Amino acid sequence: MARPDDEEEAAVANGHPPSNGYLPVPGDAPAGEMSAETQNEPKTGCLALNGVSRDSPKAVSRALDRPKTPLAPEEETQAWLLPKGPSEENPGAENTLVPRTALSPRRFVILLVFSLYSLVNAFQWIQYSIISNVFEGFYNVPSLHIDWLSMVYMLAYVPLIFPATWLLDTRGLRLTALLGAGLNALGAWIKCGSVQQHLFWVTMMGQCLCSVAQVFILGLPSHIASVWFGPKEVSTACATAVLGNQLGTAVGFLLPPVLVPNTQNNTELLACNISTMFYGTAAVATFLFILTVIAFKEKPQYPPSQAQAVLQDNPPEDYSYVKSIRNLFRNIPFVLLLITYGIMTGAFYSVSTLLNQMILTYYEGEEVNAGRIGLTLVLAGMVGSILCGLWLDYTKTYKHTTLTVYILSFVGMVVFTFTLNLGHIIILFVTGGLLGFFMTGYLPLGFEFAVEITYPESEGTSSGLLNAAAQIFGILFTLAQGKLISNYGPEIGNIFLCVWMFIGIILTALIKSDLKRHNINKGVANGDMKAVPVDSPTDQESKTILMSKQSESATDSEV
Repeated sequence: MARPDDEEEAAVANGHPPSNGYLPVPGDAPAGEMSAETQNEPKTGCLALNGVSRDSPKAVSRALDRPKTPLAPEEETQAWLLPKGPSEENPGAENTLVPRTALSPRRFVILLVFSLYSLVNAFQWIQYSIISNVFEGFYNVPSLHIDWLSMVYMLAYVPLIFPATWLLDTRGLRLTALLGAGLNALGAWIKCGSVQQHLFWVTMMGQCLCSVAQVFILGLPSHIASVWFGPKEVSTACATAVLGNQLGTAVGFLLPPVLVPNTQNNTELLACNISTMFYGTAAVATFLFILTVIAFKEKPQYPPSQAQAVLQDNPPEDYSYVKSIRNLFRNIPFVLLLITYGIMTGAFYSVSTLLNQMILTYYEGEEVNAGRIGLTLVLAGMVGSILCGLWLDYTKTYKHTTLTVYILSFVGMVVFTFTLNLGHIIILFVTGGLLGFFMTGYLPLGFEFAVEITYPESEGTSSGLLNAAAQIFGILFTLAQGKLISNYGPEIGNIFLCVWMFIGIILTALIKSDLKRHNINKGVANGDMKAVPVDSPTDQESKTILMSKQSESATDSEV
């Protein structure tokens, strides 16, 4: 079976776009995103972003007057060049070109560096809770204090998400990435000075800085994917960026029990082990901050997709962050996704934070195996994330995939709940892996689905709001489930999460799937022509090739 977007890059095969530098967008673009005003006369089907007409005289002037530069050496040759035909308004436009899209090799470096420093941030989130009993004994504090070392990540995100997404939208990707990597390293170094039993407040301060760094990290996967990657790889790129965070959680489950074994009868040895873990983390975080300074670039020289070409042409002064937020909260499908994503991800946060307590309730002295089960959960989820990303790039079935994964996550949670107390810890490796495959694999699905149904709003803003909902539900679920585990046992606490996940399934089924970004990219290949002004450099050699292909196509049609 052919992919839905197999012909996506054969942009010129179905005809010519209108003159005056316009590119095609889908003719069935929804009402409310269209503007009818053009430079000289009304023309329907023109995309408006943030309430500003994208084909206003100013936008058209910028699109036409912008200098045409050759393709940079670092850009790949995968490019779209759309020749314009003559028209009544622009009779001399024949044999000229309008916008190009190209893919930059740098995108892989940026994706790798981001994934690695996201990994270290996630490791610092989970490194306390997986050996919570060890830190309770070392700092001589109750278990709730240790739980807050994880929950502070969730608490910090909620008030800081709006300034963080505003910074991303107005100051750009590079500054946001530097803040995330820099604060992550600074927090790690502060924790190095907390390895004394009376300095719990110092380790909490370092963890608070790491939680602030997380605000500048969690919303970037879909933004990096959209700005740097093409239509046929964007979902896989987003899943890979999310995978870095998941891998950090996996390492956080695996390494702390190994680096800091339970030696509370020997305080000096315990302090030395904790110090080794903290200093190693700080060194790696600092190295990745330096790589971020060197490698990160704001955006590629040329947009990777037609959807990004449209967005990048929008004048920065016409952007309104407040209006963008208002548009998102008026989008009913997005609001439903906001709630369902919060439930699913909040449940994952709660299970990850309390996993050690749940397992030790039935399997005393199994701290190392508790970490390994957590590792199994996350590694299975990483596989699920990549497979879901590849599936989305292949099929573009966002709602069906999201709903299916949600249902299977619910099933996995039910199975995990009722196998927890069977007395055979090997079973938990299997059920934990099943739960993680679907629950963690859901995370990039939510990001990409949100970008599709909210385009042309900022990917960073929609992702940031999804993460804010996840933190809110995560705090509430962790506190409630922790209380239920203490009073009634892990089974009741997990049933509490199952009920909420079932509600999430119902709400997911109600989401209307309107793939706006995909329709922009697909509309070019389908020849469904509407006017959207964009600008891009031209390339005479590529134009000749494409014009030749068009001539051959026309000849074949006549035959």
